[in-house]
Amino acid sequence: MIRRAMLMLPLLALPARGDTLPPHPRPVVLAEDAMLRLGDLFENAGPLAHQAVGAAPAPGRRMLLDAANLSAIARRHGLAWRPLSGEERSIVERPGRPVPRDEIEALLRLELARHGADAEFELDLPGFAPPLVPISAAPEVALEATHYDSATRRFAATLVVAAEGMAMQRQRIAGRVAPTVPVVLAARRMAVGEVVRATDIDERRLRAERVRPGMAQRAEDVIGRQLRRPVGTDMPFATVDLVAPVVVAKNQAVLMLLEAPGLALSAQGRALEDAAIGEVVRVMNLASRQVVEAEVVGPGRVRVRQGAAPLQFAGRR
Repeated sequence: MIRRAMLMLPLLALPARGDTLPPHPRPVVLAEDAMLRLGDLFENAGPLAHQAVGAAPAPGRRMLLDAANLSAIARRHGLAWRPLSGEERSIVERPGRPVPRDEIEALLRLELARHGADAEFELDLPGFAPPLVPISAAPEVALEATHYDSATRRFAATLVVAAEGMAMQRQRIAGRVAPTVPVVLAARRMAVGEVVRATDIDERRLRAERVRPGMAQRAEDVIGRQLRRPVGTDMPFATVDLVAPVVVAKNQAVLMLLEAPGLALSAQGRALEDAAIGEVVRVMNLASRQVVEAEVVGPGRVRVRQGAAPLQFAGRR
């Protein structure tokens, strides 16, 4: 019994939990509201915990309270705390989130279009960082004093951000408008001789300064054309590298057609070069070994041009 009583003596000497513990500053404080309270800065502040002591930092900012600041706050609000070493301090941080950049740019685009900017453009905003607002806030964004110079394509405006739990922010922004043009890019790597299909292209808008002369800008200029040179993924199509698809290959056997009023003859021939529909190709008549010029009218079919050298035909069709 005496032994049990002796073991309980250290426990009785400990202070009770709760309000009986002495107050002491928190090393790190995460402020959720615009106003700091005594209980945010000090643990065990007791009934004084809800007293307001001052404004919290702006969203995304922090401030340092040293021992002298903390002592002055405690004394002003009647909290029984004094620094022991003089090294005590509290770092107060306020979480924040940036206003979505897309939301700001969309507003800026509408405003610049109203001031005469081109309908399609990219925005250059060097050094711009969206302002921060409280995490749970729904900010309202507006622009004031917008100026746009159509000659230099430079602009400036004042961004105004208002949200619950923070003071209204005004931030001057400036930049340049970059005009864009449509460009047709390859959606996959393509080899020489491939015919471009609708699924092989990606239509985008690029800055005009990055688009070289001769780049294809319309889908109809690319689809159905054959490549003379390979093209990589996300690379533009050059119009000089796009030709009509070859339907008659060099050394391919072709059907030669001769049509005249009341006459339709055919003969077998061999193409001496590649050609697309509508192009003129040299063809050797296999019966006479004569070479004539003919127009390609379909896969493996050519029509002998009027005035060409006489041919030996297999017969009437």
